[in-house]
Amino acid sequence: MQALAFWKAVTMDQADFLEGLISVLEHGRVRYCVIGGQAVNAYAEPLVSLDLDLAVATEDLEAAEAALRRQFRVERFPHSLNVSQTGSRLRVQIQTDPRYAAFVGRASVREVLGLRLPVASVEDVLEGKIWAALDPERRPSKRRKDLLDIERLIEEHSHLRERLPAEIRELLAAGA
Repeated sequence: MQALAFWKAVTMDQADFLEGLISVLEHGRVRYCVIGGQAVNAYAEPLVSLDLDLAVATEDLEAAEAALRRQFRVERFPHSLNVSQTGSRLRVQIQTDPRYAAFVGRASVREVLGLRLPVASVEDVLEGKIWAALDPERRPSKRRKDLLDIERLIEEHSHLRERLPAEIRELLAAGA
């Protein structure tokens, strides 16, 4: 089974939400990139997830939100837009935290979920995972997953190890 078909089966995406979302962004000429776990999957051995995290260029965010609201359910939170559609368990989160906006300009097209999509650079993906792993407001289980994603990245790209702050190195050494 191909990656996209497998992921659509896992997310029960019978509504073609993923393709529709990408079409809305591309039609609106919204500059975006994949971040989070799916971006890690573009640089390391993939793991299954129901999530798709995106960053959008700051100047495109308002237009992106308006275009997405016309076709999908959009919920605004302090640092994200959560986008969903009936008929799919796919969970899309667009980061509105301004730290992620710069990732878009450094993104390159890579394969994600069997599709060619703009993906944040491996260095930016690591940086985002470090921010998430050190965020005390995130659930402990999410922070552990972020640490696993960091480990996956540095196993495949050992040069990234030097970018890890001491606190992350200690957590990884302790097996947190």
